[in-house]
Amino acid sequence: MGQAAAAPEIELSGISMSYGSGGADVLAIDRISLNINKGEFVSLLGPSGCGKTTLLRLIADLLQPTDGTLKVAGASPREARLAQKYGIVFQNPVLYDWRKVRYNVTLPLELMGVGKAKREERAEELLALVGLAAFADKYPWQLSGGMQQRVAIARALSMEPEILLMDEPFSALDEFGRERLNEELLSVWSKVGSTVVFVTHSIPEAVFLSDRVFVLSPHPGRLSAVVDIPLPRPRTSEMRNDPAFFGLIAHIRDSFEGV
Repeated sequence: MGQAAAAPEIELSGISMSYGSGGADVLAIDRISLNINKGEFVSLLGPSGCGKTTLLRLIADLLQPTDGTLKVAGASPREARLAQKYGIVFQNPVLYDWRKVRYNVTLPLELMGVGKAKREERAEELLALVGLAAFADKYPWQLSGGMQQRVAIARALSMEPEILLMDEPFSALDEFGRERLNEELLSVWSKVGSTVVFVTHSIPEAVFLSDRVFVLSPHPGRLSAVVDIPLPRPRTSEMRNDPAFFGLIAHIRDSFEGV
């Protein structure tokens, strides 16, 4: 008899989320059920206002659902957060301009009481991983937007999280910078092996990065489609010109409700 399949890393069952607004509830997410496997790279894709960020914040225990159940590594999101299973990268890097790059990276370790020598060693390791070893003693304001996001990624990885949550981290970059950071992110992910949940409204970005794409409908957010991305890894810039890449983009575009 074969081995039983491993349980999903993240399990959502019938998740709904309503916000109060002047006495009337506004439904942001409606009965979403999905599973994400350990080590998988998935994207939450949809138009603005479809609930992508809300869904990410529910997984991160920054919000609580009004209905449904959510488990992370077999426990509640709160238990997962307290166990430091998450690293989070927001749309803006949120770096401290008065702290050098290395000390922005080590801030979570410092708050956890990790010793200085260990913090310094970890900062050097992570900055090398994201290609910024030469910028450790610079200040954030001396770096480009893409470099600042790489610092934010290094900081999110400082506690060796099992799960990396990313909320449109490259949306402020131009197309060239965005594509370059996509490739660098996949290089980092291949080395650390975290489960990644990536929020984006860019179909090409979701296709290039992901193992699977969860397509959300316009407000209120419902799960419109789950699209497997069978493109081989490692992903390269040349792959963006592959007919299979364009075919997946067209397939996802057609999967939106109302198209």
